[in-house]
Amino acid sequence: MIPKISIIMPNFNSEKYIKSAINSVLNQTFKKWELIIVDDNSNAQTVKILKNYKNKKIKLIFLKKNKGAAYCRNLAIKNSTGKYLTFLDSDDIWNKKKLSLQYSFMENNQFTFTYTNYELIDSKDKSLGLVVAPKKFTFNSFIKNTTIGTSTMMIKRSITQNIKFTNTLICEDYYYKCKLLKKIGSANLLDSVLSKYRIRKDSLQSNKIRNFFWMWKINKRYNKFSFFLNLKSLSLITINSLIKYGLK
Repeated sequence: MIPKISIIMPNFNSEKYIKSAINSVLNQTFKKWELIIVDDNSNAQTVKILKNYKNKKIKLIFLKKNKGAAYCRNLAIKNSTGKYLTFLDSDDIWNKKKLSLQYSFMENNQFTFTYTNYELIDSKDKSLGLVVAPKKFTFNSFIKNTTIGTSTMMIKRSITQNIKFTNTLICEDYYYKCKLLKKIGSANLLDSVLSKYRIRKDSLQSNKIRNFFWMWKINKRYNKFSFFLNLKSLSLITINSLIKYGLK
């Protein structure tokens, strides 16, 4: 069977959550998928869990050295074959109809980049509220409001040629989305809550000051923003982030 959808999953020491993430893929009503997991030199407990998933539709790639999420995602994409690419972080969870609904939405409307709304959950799966995204994003609107959850995305492979995740410590998915939007013009919302995004106090993304620093650096180095455009972009992103997440 040729997969219609490739699922890209980087993983590092997610032994507490990765079973839920993988099981949410296995439970999908849409069956023409492949899951590529690149393990970033995790601990023994995480590796043991991964090796229990012996499935022809799951490709496991184990790195001998820690390379970071961007490297893992790029390697997984390189080893994937689907018409569409989706992304699921190893601590997030999908609704069982996520792929079927989003695939139909893409095909019926001839979209090349879509995303969905999502639910916030904590480390114990407790709901922290919903995030409702704008109906459409362009590059100019995305650099002010980054409400495209990576685990909600579906993109047509053909538009990703020569576009890779930037090898930064964090926020590597921010510039990836910037490059896609620059190339194709816009992305569209499937107005359903189909993913659960986990808020973790121990994650790299949890430090807001560090996030601000890296997004500033990405805007300056890669988006080539002036000081004032960068300040405007980060100020609006911060405001919108507080609206989405509060002080979580």
